Amino acid sequence: MINARVLEAFGIFIAFALWVGCGGSSSSSSGSSSSSSGTGASSTQTIATSGPNVASITVNGGPDPSLNYSDAAFTSVTVCVPGTTTCQTIDGILVDTGSSGLRILSSVLTVPLPQQNSSSGSPVAECFPFVSGYAWGPVQTADVEMASEKASSVPIQVLSDSDFTAPSSCADTGPSSDTLASLGANGIVGVGLFAQDCGTYCEQVQTAPGNLNLYYECTSATSCQAIGESLAQQVPNPVSLFSTDNNGVIIELPAVSGGEAPSVSGSLVFGIGTGSNNALGAATVYTANASGNFTTTYSGAVDSASFIDSGSNGYFFPSTTITVCPSNSDAPDFYCPSSTENLSASNQGANGASGTVNFSIANAETLFSVDDFAYSELGGTYSSDAFDWGLPFFFGRNVYTGIQNSTNLYGYWAY
Repeated sequence: MINARVLEAFGIFIAFALWVGCGGSSSSSSGSSSSSSGTGASSTQTIATSGPNVASITVNGGPDPSLNYSDAAFTSVTVCVPGTTTCQTIDGILVDTGSSGLRILSSVLTVPLPQQNSSSGSPVAECFPFVSGYAWGPVQTADVEMASEKASSVPIQVLSDSDFTAPSSCADTGPSSDTLASLGANGIVGVGLFAQDCGTYCEQVQTAPGNLNLYYECTSATSCQAIGESLAQQVPNPVSLFSTDNNGVIIELPAVSGGEAPSVSGSLVFGIGTGSNNALGAATVYTANASGNFTTTYSGAVDSASFIDSGSNGYFFPSTTITVCPSNSDAPDFYCPSSTENLSASNQGANGASGTVNFSIANAETLFSVDDFAYSELGGTYSSDAFDWGLPFFFGRNVYTGIQNSTNLYGYWAY
């Protein structure tokens, strides 16, 4: 069975209000408009194939062949014991523009990374919530390398249910994603809008009802208490700590001919406007608001909590007219129209930039009946105030994710 996966950080509801300078440069625009096709196919699309700031990405079903993880882009990350050459390259890492931070399964990690401790000397662990579950495990420190880009002494999360027992406040947020079977990847590299995964929200312990604490100190294997975590100690977007090309990323994937393919390969390019292969060009910039969202208008509904997320494996949006696949099918929560639906929606950034996107939704059961992993017309249900532009949106267009900076306090997307 193939499940809908929305790996946008549930914590994006938190207002990441403090900008922390991370170098580089970025561009912004306002009041402009654009339009694009459903497949995103463009005769002018250029995909960077080499360079010190270019990592390869592949949509190929992921590292566990039994899971059939469709519409997910994977790359490799090298982690090292800080300041040493004791390193490990790990493939099957999901590329996620809907979160920030590097998270690696404990079961695949073989290098002995140092544990981060709290001010009282106790090990620090994190509960990081996604829409589709939570990630729990200790915070450790690594030098991180992708392509030829390097960041030193980066806090990362090591996903494990066995090192420390997740407190009930974490476990109650949904199913754990700390194994290959539950995550479908060997880890996640969050290259989203924000410099840290939690920002000023996590500097203090949250005591208000309904507020979730992300960071904990564990005085024993079974006892973890919420703590405030400084910005410097939080799990960061690793790109923000690169010495160069540190102001954002571009995901470049070719169009999917015929709407589906066994696999698709492209590039993850670091930096925006920092070199000859990452210029913003004619792309329209859509800035995010304080919650990390913009507005999508679809079928007369204004979805003000919308976002672009490579970690989601479909277009996810509310619809009262498109048939939903049966719950006992191979595609629960996905859409199953009797024939392909050709649709359109309008996006608008906080800066006023707007544009129309044409896209298509095919029958998910029919798509999944063939052993393919890349689908440009896959979609499913979602909440009433959000439109999730998942990986199908990325096929055939270069999509920029700009990290928050002094010009765009909450980051931006561009395409």
